[in-house]
Amino acid sequence: MNPSRSQVTFAERRRLIDEALDRALPSEEAWPETIHRAVRYSLFAGGKRIRPLLVIAAGEAVGGRNENLMPLACAVEMIHTYSLIHDDLPAMDDDDLRRGRPTNHKVFGEATAILAGDALLTRAFHLMAETPCREPADGLRRMRAIAMLGEACGTTGLVGGQVMDMESEGRDLSAESLERLHRAKTGALLAACVRGGAILGGAGEDDMERLGDYAEAVGLAFQVVDDVLDATESAERLGKTAGKDRQARKATYVSVHGLERARSTASELLDKALAAIAPFGPRADPLAALARIIVERRS
Repeated sequence: MNPSRSQVTFAERRRLIDEALDRALPSEEAWPETIHRAVRYSLFAGGKRIRPLLVIAAGEAVGGRNENLMPLACAVEMIHTYSLIHDDLPAMDDDDLRRGRPTNHKVFGEATAILAGDALLTRAFHLMAETPCREPADGLRRMRAIAMLGEACGTTGLVGGQVMDMESEGRDLSAESLERLHRAKTGALLAACVRGGAILGGAGEDDMERLGDYAEAVGLAFQVVDDVLDATESAERLGKTAGKDRQARKATYVSVHGLERARSTASELLDKALAAIAPFGPRADPLAALARIIVERRS
């Protein structure tokens, strides 16, 4: 799949994902209106939809059907958005800008922002559980994907990583601790996207192992690149406050390893991801394109 073809395909997929997300949520006019406006404000703020695209690409690489993949694709985007809303709160990173516009709590207040995040997390699992399955095997796979997603969001994944991130402010972290933080806070949900898509697609043991290796590599690469961008790019390009990690004295790949080593690590992780999915051949072209997008992005 050449780059121009990838861009066309991903643009169409993003449109389908946005349409599915719109259907999955009450309108802004539905009672109680304030919370639905707050939820939609952040969910439709122009994200790249990398996580749902990973779900679909992984599932289709092993022969999965779109109707089985879309509930998880929507769920992971809801969970990602919830995490951003809460991450921006004054009690967390205290940020005023996200995706180029005021953060949720700056528009709706802290209490409503907390509830908007809660609503998105709750709706994600509600959507996964309520969507009908055509075959018994699909239901069993859905349950496995739900369990995996829950683990990725919990105290050994996203939540635990956020706690470790807050506790690391102003402290020196070893390289091993930093990698553990990143794999939990960012990598766990990204890996669940790939593994969950593979489960829903009916992947066999060998394919699960290959996609798991890919998922581990891109999950860590995403946060390494984030650290590089925070240190090198402007707020205008990032769509959020630049240099926040340095100001908060947080441990990052740049602060621990240096800028050039962080960049080379991202490149090495890209090579690992591409090698893991090479046996899939053209079926993995979208996964390969997404890995490159993750590592080569500028925002």
